[in-house]
Amino acid sequence: MIVAIDGPAGAGKSTIARSLAAKLGFTYIDTGAMYRAVALWALRVGVDLDDLHRLEQLAKEANIEFSASASTVRLNGEDVTDAIRDPEVSRAASKVSMAPGVRRAMRLEQRRIASTHSVVMEGRDIGTVVFPEAQVKVFLDADPHIRAGRRAAESGGAVEDIAVELAERDHRDRTRAEAPLTQAPDAEYLDTTGLTPVQVEEAILKLVRERTSNGKAHH
Repeated sequence: MIVAIDGPAGAGKSTIARSLAAKLGFTYIDTGAMYRAVALWALRVGVDLDDLHRLEQLAKEANIEFSASASTVRLNGEDVTDAIRDPEVSRAASKVSMAPGVRRAMRLEQRRIASTHSVVMEGRDIGTVVFPEAQVKVFLDADPHIRAGRRAAESGGAVEDIAVELAERDHRDRTRAEAPLTQAPDAEYLDTTGLTPVQVEEAILKLVRERTSNGKAHH
């Protein structure tokens, strides 16, 4: 079974997806972390972020793993969980994820993982491009100011600066040619602005239960 959770930065996808996966006993996959890992590697080896061919090669060679506990991300065997959250890596990841070859390589990897496990996968284009056939699709959103606040709480940055950065990222994500951030027509829209993580999780679990009890008759 595939649960696809899409939405802009800071909507709460990671928090929700991670605890959902734990509750359901599914594998959690943070696709953003995959792009960040490729970006980290590109920065480390000094690849020009406009060199689409080299970026695609790196993406194909990258061995990215998520641990069972879902909080660790490994790149080629090394724990990069903290390294990929660096602001410089975030900026690079935003560029790297615009490269069509990188997206293709990551998509193959995402499909490979989901072919053998039930997954909760979160990102920008899971329900639209990676798994249009996902049984449960959710589009998580929240007021931009709330999203900036959540990110600031995570990173300790200034809310104003982060708000500007998120607005730029939203614009890039929504307008890029390759797999833009957009809500799938059959996705459930969830505004998390006034909700606690527990309430959001309950709403999604309810969807999962409906989908599993009704089979696929209802869309």
